[in-house]
Amino acid sequence: MADLVELVAEAARKWPAKIAWTFDPGRRFTFAEVHELSSGYAQALRDKGIRQGDRVAVLLRNQPEFPLIWLALVKLGAAMVPVNVKYRSVDASHLLRSSQAVAVVTTEEFRPLLESVDAPAVHYVETLTPQPGFVQGSTSRVVNIQYTSGTTGNPKGCVLSHEYWLQLSQSLVSHFPYLTENDVMLTAQPFHYIDPQWNVTTALLSGAELVVLDGFHPSTFWAKVREHHVTYFYCLGAMPALLLKMAPDPADRDHRVRVVQSSAIPPTLHKALEDRWGVGWYEAFGMTETGADIRITAEDHDAFVGTGCLGKPAPHRTAKIVNGELLVRGPGMMDGYLDKPDVFDDGWFHTGDLARIDEDGRVYHLGRIKDMIRRSGENIAAHEVEEVLMGHPAVRLAAVIGVPDEIRGEEVKAFIVGDITETELTEFCSDRLASFKVPRYWEFRDDLPRTASERVAKERLR
Repeated sequence: MADLVELVAEAARKWPAKIAWTFDPGRRFTFAEVHELSSGYAQALRDKGIRQGDRVAVLLRNQPEFPLIWLALVKLGAAMVPVNVKYRSVDASHLLRSSQAVAVVTTEEFRPLLESVDAPAVHYVETLTPQPGFVQGSTSRVVNIQYTSGTTGNPKGCVLSHEYWLQLSQSLVSHFPYLTENDVMLTAQPFHYIDPQWNVTTALLSGAELVVLDGFHPSTFWAKVREHHVTYFYCLGAMPALLLKMAPDPADRDHRVRVVQSSAIPPTLHKALEDRWGVGWYEAFGMTETGADIRITAEDHDAFVGTGCLGKPAPHRTAKIVNGELLVRGPGMMDGYLDKPDVFDDGWFHTGDLARIDEDGRVYHLGRIKDMIRRSGENIAAHEVEEVLMGHPAVRLAAVIGVPDEIRGEEVKAFIVGDITETELTEFCSDRLASFKVPRYWEFRDDLPRTASERVAKERLR
């Protein structure tokens, strides 16, 4: 495939009447309809003034318009900027200003949020109807500005190309888990995340049906898996632990799933997950910046259940350890950050993760160098939360760290110096940050330990 435009057209040619997407609850779309409707939305966006090279934010929930508009923007040669639906004024303003988005495709639900953001150059597109007559023009290299959290600052925009998506998808079709047109994939994550998006491109490449849930609901998740005859899904964060907390069901093993890929499978729960549902759970490591990097395959699975092993690099990746840090290299990574394109060291990307590699080339994760908190699969830059806290006039000093949590992996804890209450600060943060970034734990002190350079000594807090 040359690009995602060809990917959509070829899928429509090969499987025109086959179901491509099932939205639950919602509609079903054939591969031909995906091609036709995305072209219709491309014309509608063109009529609204969107042109090649523009960046357009998309603020929508898990609804068909999200991937259709993404593919429409691809056909226009514009880039999508996904916006987290949990964002509030501070984080949404940063994303819209940083990305230089010229428009936001959204719904009336999010008008109050958009009216509160500080991004005057952005106009809002709330109603789009597919229009006939689209003629394909020139595409652009960049198809996404996908935001992820930085290590010490605000979220950074990853510049993603056609090659990024095609390489990621091809690795799941030509190699483990060998997805084909006989598979039914499922995603329950919000579409502004990277995961549903690579599910879309992989389904288009393989001919698999993609089932999209409106969100992750542990109590009904496996019932949906059974209802839609799902054969493959990916999960991460707290999802495995939350699924295990659901009451056992006599139908637990009554499904067609052949592979579950998951990131950061809790080693102590790995065997219990497999015993309960009778299917292999396969560790997979990747980043928004790099795509799919390291994975356990069928050949390695049995020997490494519960070990925390990430597996070996995917066929298109090479990995090495430098000063304890994991570095990866290979085709199909991001083109750099929006404001910092040159982030590669002779082609190597520094992941910021501590790891080791054994004599057979298998990678083991040992921790993170980054001042980052990972809560239920969400990356949270401590500095971003600290900046908001320091914006309150009663806060004299603030420091944020991650603390272990059995369900979510980590929780956010804030240390505060100031004459203010936990309730006041929780409300203050909730108005300005996504809910997953708001500290759950608070500790108030007269002062915080500091280094010689007057920085808070976080290691002493930990």
